[in-house]
Amino acid sequence: MPVLDRIAALAPEITAWRHDLHAHPELQYDVHRTAGFVADKLRAFGCDEVVTGIGRTGVVGVIRGRAHGSNRAIGLRADMDALPIQEVRDLPYRSTVPGKMHACGHDGHTAMLLGAARYLTETRAFDGTAVMIFQPAEEGGGGGEAMVRDGMMERFGIEAVYGMHNIPGLALGHFAIRPGPIMASTDRFTITVEGRGGHAAQPHAAIDSVLVASHIVVALQSIVARAVDPLDSAVVSVCALEAGEAFNVLPQCVTLRGTMRALSKPVRTLVRGRIEEIVIHVAAAFGARGSIDFGSGYPVTENHPAETDFIADVAADLVGEEAVDRDVAPMMAAEDFAYMLAHRPGAYIFLGNGDSAGLHHPEYDFCDAAAPYGASLWARVIETGLPLR
Repeated sequence: MPVLDRIAALAPEITAWRHDLHAHPELQYDVHRTAGFVADKLRAFGCDEVVTGIGRTGVVGVIRGRAHGSNRAIGLRADMDALPIQEVRDLPYRSTVPGKMHACGHDGHTAMLLGAARYLTETRAFDGTAVMIFQPAEEGGGGGEAMVRDGMMERFGIEAVYGMHNIPGLALGHFAIRPGPIMASTDRFTITVEGRGGHAAQPHAAIDSVLVASHIVVALQSIVARAVDPLDSAVVSVCALEAGEAFNVLPQCVTLRGTMRALSKPVRTLVRGRIEEIVIHVAAAFGARGSIDFGSGYPVTENHPAETDFIADVAADLVGEEAVDRDVAPMMAAEDFAYMLAHRPGAYIFLGNGDSAGLHHPEYDFCDAAAPYGASLWARVIETGLPLR
């Protein structure tokens, strides 16, 4: 069966939990209602231990199997936070908070892991400990790193950790994964170009910072095209430009903001170095001054080979080998599950969300029909990874 019978029976409850979470989105670490909802459910299910406040507002539920001979523990992670986006679909459970919505499916991720927790507390057909990790602040806040820094791995004896994310466009009941890099690193940058302000009718008496900034934008696009090996992957995007306000004044300064992405540390270092060189030297060539400030984001999310094979095998046993892509192309989006994979072996797998709007889109909605597949996979990861003898 592609979905475990008990989880299929729990599907209406999982859907109801998801709709409640969707209607009450919270951002980054300010997920107090969501964390309380999760903690209350875990206690009601009969988790052996429920710990709150890890990584500021994270929640961990501990479920011990009916046997304890292995003394092993596997962590399963879901993210809880929403996005600062205004929902546009008129759903019965649409967001009740203006300017906030679950546009990435974290409501579904949380509901799936709750469903797996409910199942595992009832069955306990495993030898060891299942650690259910509910993380805040995936959307730019580094909540995964915060939970790791709070000693989560050591405190709960986690030996391997797994994460899951829905993917629009991937068919329902399908999974996709790959060993090695599966999500990119991300760094944000702020570039300041300082020229010499002046009258627009007398450009020769000024140093046109807008012109200089425009040359920098164009030059930055040469990095991926000419500095990065064509067999590697990288992205450099300038996403905001702030300059003067008058139609007849050449502004003194221009500010550019953007992001860079890479799938390896060497390429990340190369791209960062080239951005710095271009900003400084292109500006100098025009008699202006260029400076750049980097804000480090998430590192590359790299799946460990053995754990990738393991969860792919579990998925294939669940839905069939034909429904598991074991060599999916990596994505240039970023994911702070990278911090957990940097501290413990594990893997990050994609779950099909069917034909839905894209992630971070105001019309996006997690597909409730996908939840039983995700919850079933989580349950089987524990039962297969911590088998009864």
